[in-house]
Amino acid sequence: MKIATFNVNGIKTRLPNLLEWLQREQPDVACLQELKALDGAFPQSALREAGYESVWKGQRSWNGVAILARGLQPVEIRRELPGEPGDDHARYLEAAVDGVVVACLYLPNGNPQPGPKFDYKLAWFERLIGHARGLLCPEHPVVIAGDFNVVPTDFDIYDPRSWRKDALLQPQTRECWRRLLEQGWVDAIRHQHPGEPIFTFWDYFRQHWQRDAGLRIDHLLLSARLAPALVASGVDRWVRGQEHASDHAPAWVELDLQRIAAPAPAATRRRRGVSLSMHSMASAAAQPASAGF
Repeated sequence: MKIATFNVNGIKTRLPNLLEWLQREQPDVACLQELKALDGAFPQSALREAGYESVWKGQRSWNGVAILARGLQPVEIRRELPGEPGDDHARYLEAAVDGVVVACLYLPNGNPQPGPKFDYKLAWFERLIGHARGLLCPEHPVVIAGDFNVVPTDFDIYDPRSWRKDALLQPQTRECWRRLLEQGWVDAIRHQHPGEPIFTFWDYFRQHWQRDAGLRIDHLLLSARLAPALVASGVDRWVRGQEHASDHAPAWVELDLQRIAAPAPAATRRRRGVSLSMHSMASAAAQPASAGF
């Protein structure tokens, strides 16, 4: 199974780029961010013609997330990050695809900092840390994928000097990232490429793409149950070099699900919690119907 994350930076504008990438790379699951479109403008038909079924949550002009699955209908679990009922930003979507729980997120940028946008970023991150802890159950493989708007270390940016005041590099931001990983999540790309500079974002300004002046802010985190299935990971850099490209390139992992040990016996699962299907049914019953169904 190949799972990818791609900040498309406007799905209406970048639809030809997205379709070309899907046809060429054929991920089994694609998590999209920054749709910048209302639910009714989501290109479900075009994606279906390309072989992908979808769930999504849109928003006018900014935000918006989607999960695509090749030849399968994702089963929606939830449409928002728990912890703040009044937060109407379309930044989180969770679904089950072929036995894997897929969480797609677009974490707030937080600039300028200090200020209310940075406060919101940190508060959202705290909610993610709390929810992610609950996702780390031993029964179900889980991936959290998306644009985290976090540069984890100075090794993950071409040159940190001119970015020291940016919200993506602040000590508070990096501390939240560290606490998230300490729960047991595996940063798949850095795990496989510990000594290799890898970037997923190149700003449109000051020739960042042409100079390879990039940042690594798009990540795929694997649960302890899923991490042993990791066989490959990388970034489809060619996408960033296309005409009318997003300022992000897709990041991806390839997983051999046969490597994962058999789940615990049914009796143990009943003691520890509900099964994935029951969890999905209960969550779906508690949430509004998805625009993607």
